Amino acid sequence: MALKWDYDVKEIIADGIVHVIGVTIGAVSIAALLVVAAPAVGAWEFTSLLIYGIGLLTVLTVSALYNLWPVSPIKWTLRRFDHSAIYLLIAGTYTPFITQMKASAESLVLLAGIWLTSMVGITLKLRFPGRFDRLSVLLYLLLGWSGVMAYESVFGTLPASTLWLLAIGGILYTAGVVFHLWESLRFQNAIWHAFVLVAAGFHYGAVLDCLVLARA
Repeated sequence: MALKWDYDVKEIIADGIVHVIGVTIGAVSIAALLVVAAPAVGAWEFTSLLIYGIGLLTVLTVSALYNLWPVSPIKWTLRRFDHSAIYLLIAGTYTPFITQMKASAESLVLLAGIWLTSMVGITLKLRFPGRFDRLSVLLYLLLGWSGVMAYESVFGTLPASTLWLLAIGGILYTAGVVFHLWESLRFQNAIWHAFVLVAAGFHYGAVLDCLVLARA
């Protein structure tokens, strides 16, 4: 399958700026989160933050490599990892919040279900590149909003401020999909990635608020 990449120089530069900002702020923010959280949380919670941080930085880094790499067979390979990393981010973002649930069969099933679904999505992206792209967007959204179905268990005990940050981030991710699909719009790719970056910022704030600031 041929890789379609119809962006002019200005569009690529704009997208590059967004990615450089994202990777830089992401690396600094995750490092700060881990340093601040280390004395305030337990080993399991810190591990969940580490998983979240790895997921976020992987998405930002792989996205930058894929979107800024010249059109070539390598770019097509990077596309697989870019789309796969989104599943990693979704599962990684859920993990810190699930650690706030009481240890139970429900929490383990929920955590395992989210990661298993993500692994299936990653496998499909790596095994069948370029296929099921629209279906994958739907799966991203369904997986991202799946926590709503377990609201009482996962989110019912979270601070109101955390819930607002999560909701705003989710809405921004969802709204950004419009620009992701609007391929005829100039600077569409940069706008889409800007939505992702801002949404990720709100979810970062939710993680920080719930696991660190709420305990200060």
